[in-house]
Amino acid sequence: MNSKNNTAVQKLTTPLSLLTLALSTVLSGSVLAQQATDSAEETSKIEKITVTATKRAQVIYEVPVAISAFSGDALAEQGITDLTDVGKFVPNLNVTGFSAGHTSSANPFIRGIGLQDHLITTDPGVSVYVDGVYLGRQVGQNWNLNNIERIEVLRGPQGTLYGRNSIGGAINIITKQPDQTTLRKVTLQGGSRGRVKGDVFVNAGLTDELSFNVNAGYNKRDGLGKFINVPDAKYDVGETEDTYGRLSVKFAPNKDFSLVLTADANDGKGGLRPYTTLIDEVPTGAYYTGERFGAPLPSGPLRNTDVAANPYDNATGTKEVTEVSNQADGISLTADWNFSDNFSTRAIISRRSSEYKAGLDDDGTIYALDHYPERGDADQTSAELQLNGYFGDFDFVSGVYWFNEEGRNRQGEDSRFNGGANLLQLDQDATSRAVFVNVGYNLTDDLRIAGGVRYNKDKKSAVANVGIGPFAAEDDWSQVSFDLSANYRLENGMNLYGSIQSGYQSGQFPARPYCLFGNPECFVASDNITAVNYEVGLKGQITSDISMSIALFNTEYDDLPYQVSTTAAGGFNTTNLVVKQRSRGIEWESTVYVTDGFKLHTSLGYIDVDVDEQDGVTPVAPLTPELTASISPSYEYVMDNGSSITTRIDYSYRGEMYGEPSSDPGRLTLIDSRELVNMDISYVPADADWTVALYGQNIFDKRYDNARLNTGDYILRIMSNDASEFGVRYSLKF
Repeated sequence: MNSKNNTAVQKLTTPLSLLTLALSTVLSGSVLAQQATDSAEETSKIEKITVTATKRAQVIYEVPVAISAFSGDALAEQGITDLTDVGKFVPNLNVTGFSAGHTSSANPFIRGIGLQDHLITTDPGVSVYVDGVYLGRQVGQNWNLNNIERIEVLRGPQGTLYGRNSIGGAINIITKQPDQTTLRKVTLQGGSRGRVKGDVFVNAGLTDELSFNVNAGYNKRDGLGKFINVPDAKYDVGETEDTYGRLSVKFAPNKDFSLVLTADANDGKGGLRPYTTLIDEVPTGAYYTGERFGAPLPSGPLRNTDVAANPYDNATGTKEVTEVSNQADGISLTADWNFSDNFSTRAIISRRSSEYKAGLDDDGTIYALDHYPERGDADQTSAELQLNGYFGDFDFVSGVYWFNEEGRNRQGEDSRFNGGANLLQLDQDATSRAVFVNVGYNLTDDLRIAGGVRYNKDKKSAVANVGIGPFAAEDDWSQVSFDLSANYRLENGMNLYGSIQSGYQSGQFPARPYCLFGNPECFVASDNITAVNYEVGLKGQITSDISMSIALFNTEYDDLPYQVSTTAAGGFNTTNLVVKQRSRGIEWESTVYVTDGFKLHTSLGYIDVDVDEQDGVTPVAPLTPELTASISPSYEYVMDNGSSITTRIDYSYRGEMYGEPSSDPGRLTLIDSRELVNMDISYVPADADWTVALYGQNIFDKRYDNARLNTGDYILRIMSNDASEFGVRYSLKF
């Protein structure tokens, strides 16, 4: 074994030892479960979370899908404030951020599938939904997760019920619905790195039929570095500031009908995220043989000494790229009607708009070489109508779906490539239509089988201009997705399931088609992307003190496009490398009450990805660690007067991974493994409505690479923006 592998083994020794201990605890608990004489009468300490992953309410153990769920009220204690944090605690999930250096983007990768780009001609492989509404764009998607009901992470293709762009999985964010309960909650947070956060949530009934809730907040955090050559920059590197709000109104004249109108908006701004550039200084490197441009005067080739010495500082001389912003707003209307004891309908209609400003200075120096100020916007409209019901031992979910998105990206104003003018204009209009049905049947009280099918029809029209005239193209795709599953409840209450799931994604046009300079025919879309997943799993409560889930999967992808970016004539060229990929692995989660006050949650994911050789090179799945793990012990101490103190530690591990689809060591895109630790100590007084907590996030101040990209002339190292933070959180209900 070489020294690199030895180092990796040493790094894994501690987390794997702890996970082995946790697994041993759970497995020994299974023996106790078999010896229990009447486990049904035991009082469970573990919350049975109800999820809507299959568009029907089910206890999480009964869903024949690998799924993780987080209760909204417990997210802050675990150090989870956005989707990036969720990616630290779910097996085989990794959430990165890149998207032209924006601090608000969220790029989920599940089981080796995701997308690091953000331009309008690209689509993510993991879909994100808020209250049943699909979010089409990844910039601005890093949602603030205050005062929500729960988060559901579905792993594996979800093509039947969730449609296109869910070939890797789906993430559901479910907000709190209005009801007649009167609740007012204020949360204040302050800490190091200039953290200032305030959040207000109000829920109340206006009449017997009308209720509402409102959530509004402000969140600010300082940056990690300075723009050393732009003294008048408005924000520091990595600085964030966000204002957000959400209002929901519910009209429920009776128990069988309800109408919920929800509006939300956010306004985010801040500094370009931390990154640095490694210049290729060999005599054939483009920067080495070129000349500096701008002030100071040209004086030979660009060198690594021109980049900021501190990688969290930025040496750009272009003020236009120092600031990022995003604004988004949406409105949705959800109607539920139970028109008989056995049949119900649901309609979800939404309209969303988003826009952003961002852009990188790729060379990371004061010279006007490669910098790309960028703007983009998108408007989407969607509608879904469901008909659901029961026929004796049969149940079904069915519906029709329509989605339209119009968006654009613009580079050109103040944009430069190799010191010359640069232009990129992308426009796309995409429409998706689908019809779906899923039917379940209870063969016995303990055995349920289900099957579903979905027909998808998609069309895209796109226009690209890279400075040599607009090129227009359009294409359409159709696909039938399916799933089959069986779920069997064992005598001890555990649930054994097996499933076959397929997923689908429509083709995509090139994101940065500077290939047009040499090949005017290159602006064409890729073929359908298809995925089929075979999975077996076991989950449920072993005893009243122990729950667990384990899943084994094998997924096959056809016509999967990997994004490959290089410098080319006219600009930064991104093309699709189409591959076949096979992913197989195992996922584990468990919760154990060691004592009444001591709880231990663990997760473990392992994935092995094979990609077919392309042109003599074997690509790798980008941003996909082979091993993911987390350990979260918590202890609640109840005092004699009824007050309580809860101490919690959350440990997260992500193994090494490649930043792009190449494993060539010479490309230097291998990202090291990382271990992150959060802590939370909260105090709840007896008979009081307030809580105070001391928190620490990334308490050992682990600095790590979030992504890497090699263009052939230089390597972009996109770095983390979640350095250590310590502070106080206060919450009051009244």
